[in-house]
Amino acid sequence: MHSNYSKNVFINCPFDEEYRPLLKALVYTILYFGFQPRLSLEQSDSGRMRLQKILDCIKESQYGIHDLSRIQASRKDEFFRFNMPFELGADFGCKTYNSEHSKKVFLVLAKKEYEYMKAISDLNGIDIKHHNNEVEALIYSVRAWFIETVGLRKLDGPMKIWFRYNDFQTQIFEEKFQKYYGDYDENTAEKIAVDEIEKMPMPEFIDEIKSFLAK
Repeated sequence: MHSNYSKNVFINCPFDEEYRPLLKALVYTILYFGFQPRLSLEQSDSGRMRLQKILDCIKESQYGIHDLSRIQASRKDEFFRFNMPFELGADFGCKTYNSEHSKKVFLVLAKKEYEYMKAISDLNGIDIKHHNNEVEALIYSVRAWFIETVGLRKLDGPMKIWFRYNDFQTQIFEEKFQKYYGDYDENTAEKIAVDEIEKMPMPEFIDEIKSFLAK
């Protein structure tokens, strides 16, 4: 069993640019409550298959958050996206067929209520929360799950978490902006700062959140 097993939260979600604001908020919220997000983006070892990284994260995490909001094709000739349902199934399998992981707990997210039923009817009866592609709604849903399912109590309210997340975004931008403003004009420094934040590797982004929360 992984030493941090009871604090690890495996994140199964899309990694495209459109979803990135939701992913960042999800990672922030998990860290805000003192847990550790685990996802394949945490390392880029070309010598290991991505699937193996995912399976390791699943095995090392008592908790899993699975977002199925992007499984439907959005345009003509685009395939359905099966990665998320596949990883959800792998996590369920780990819980079901390995007694060591029988206390695994999941949160399944969707864009809209009951939307997933059209694709995965086997999930009928499972409590699934939805976020409507809105960062604030996602924070609300994750906080509720930490209370209802994980068992946390006396948590900060969702609005405070949302405001603190905006404080974090403001702070990290100001730090990056000041870093470049001495060498470039205001507009250029702003563009470089935004680009650096948007393209920041996940381990670095997690470190920035931890530093902010520690203050």
